[in-house]
Amino acid sequence: MLSPSPEELTVQQRVADLERRLGDPGDPGNPLGRDALLAADERGELLAEAEEALAGFALNAEFVPTELGGRLDRVDTLGRVLRGVFRRDASLGLGYGATTFLAAIAIWAAGTPEQRRRVADLLLGGGRLAIAYHELAHGNDFVRNEFRATPSDDGFVMSGAKHVINNVERAEALVLFSRTEDSPGSRSHSVLLVDKSDVPADRYRYLPRYETVGVRGCRNAGVEFTDCPLPADALVGKLGDGVELALRSFQITRSVLPSMILGGGDTALRTAVSFALDRKLYHRSVLEIPHARATIVGAFTDLLISDCLALTATRAVHLVPEATSVYAAAVKYLLPKLLTETAYDLSIVLGANFYVRDGAYGAFQKHVRDLPMISLGHAGTAACQATIIPQLPRLARTAWFSGRPAPEGLFRVRDGLPPLDPARLVLVAGSDALAGSLEGAADAVAEGARAGEYTEALTALAQALEDELRSLRSECADMPPRDRTVLASPKAYALADRYTLLLAGAACLGVWRHQEPEDDAFLASPHWIAAALTRLVKRLGRPLPKLPDGWEDRLLDEVLNRYHEARSYDLYDTPIAG
Repeated sequence: MLSPSPEELTVQQRVADLERRLGDPGDPGNPLGRDALLAADERGELLAEAEEALAGFALNAEFVPTELGGRLDRVDTLGRVLRGVFRRDASLGLGYGATTFLAAIAIWAAGTPEQRRRVADLLLGGGRLAIAYHELAHGNDFVRNEFRATPSDDGFVMSGAKHVINNVERAEALVLFSRTEDSPGSRSHSVLLVDKSDVPADRYRYLPRYETVGVRGCRNAGVEFTDCPLPADALVGKLGDGVELALRSFQITRSVLPSMILGGGDTALRTAVSFALDRKLYHRSVLEIPHARATIVGAFTDLLISDCLALTATRAVHLVPEATSVYAAAVKYLLPKLLTETAYDLSIVLGANFYVRDGAYGAFQKHVRDLPMISLGHAGTAACQATIIPQLPRLARTAWFSGRPAPEGLFRVRDGLPPLDPARLVLVAGSDALAGSLEGAADAVAEGARAGEYTEALTALAQALEDELRSLRSECADMPPRDRTVLASPKAYALADRYTLLLAGAACLGVWRHQEPEDDAFLASPHWIAAALTRLVKRLGRPLPKLPDGWEDRLLDEVLNRYHEARSYDLYDTPIAG
């Protein structure tokens, strides 16, 4: 492997520093380890010592742009660093870190210089932000909420309540999505930055904590305002910009949060491998059972598929911001779905030990409970599909098989990126370079030398993806007007599902085709990409070619090598602390 660039080396050092501070999660003597984290989860708390370690690492600096004194310069790096936290405890990842970033991105996207400086100083000083975009009673329809900020001569008067806001009591400032206009429509809401130290204490109160099955350490509670005065400079962006600002922010957060939670998938797979190696059944290890081996290899493959899609979506924020609205929604829709199915499959390997809540296998059960809560977050499955569906007919007409090719940098795992600029994001995708990269992919595989004995199979798989995209283009171009609205039929939702699978296939192919053996021998090899495309093409219901013998053994060897050498189960193959 070639020597890393100075930028890549800096990222690797940050990841290594965080791993060192948090230590080996399996070490019984580690006060920040698995046993302590599981005990804190049983108490419904975040582990205080772990929060102190993250403060010592200055994790909040990861959420602050470099020009304001932080370390946020690229979105893919943010997901990569936070995986180390989510690998140990999703509650910690959300409660200490990700929730603050979800709120802060709105300020970086549209805040005044004074607001940006104020929030940067708060976070770099160890403070927290909380965000409220939608109300529990209205599901993912974040426009229907119960905050109202009435414009006044001096600013605004806030009234109303929200019942579930993570960290609302612990945060020093709140980013609130509020109605500011009686008339219906997208211009009736605005975003306000509320510094709790600046508002009268008798004009707001906290509502009871909301208990959840997953991420039990997170402090989900509510807040109610009663005729609470807010200054004019609380407004983020312009009056009525709330919906637009939310949708622009989602283009970053929907991509990066699923990238973070891949750390939990790593823990699930690592726990299952540990069990399969240690547990004997009929005088042989569980790993010797063909079904267990296939399940473990399948889970590893799904993690690689997920990371390929997350990689391209987060890098697209920098390279093709005109397309990220649909990519971000695809990531937020597909990755939790894949990870949930992967966790279920692995739970069969664990058998009755799946239900254990402590000890060596307790982390698996916790991950399964946490994942649905993280996946819902600020935008669940239906909201993401509703973002994708209306854009499909236009993309089918103007972008697929007719747009500009995807930049190589979209698929390069460790290459540099231009600075993050949220202002470049647009609400409606104007191109689709990722799906467009499937055009001619089969010919490129057939003409290349890298696939070796996999050439025939990989060519057939790439052709299946290209044929599926052509079929999808025809069906989307004929989509009736009703299917382009919230009244879309089940067929329209099925089209969105197929589209996300095609994006995942294009991402995997792109990552494989643009990695050189001297950069990463495993990612440049044909074994994993053949397995990944086989799983995706099978989901699309198309015929599958036969793969050369031995592909599963080679992937299982990679799984076991990474397990014994303590390396991550993602594209980065990162050394980890156990």
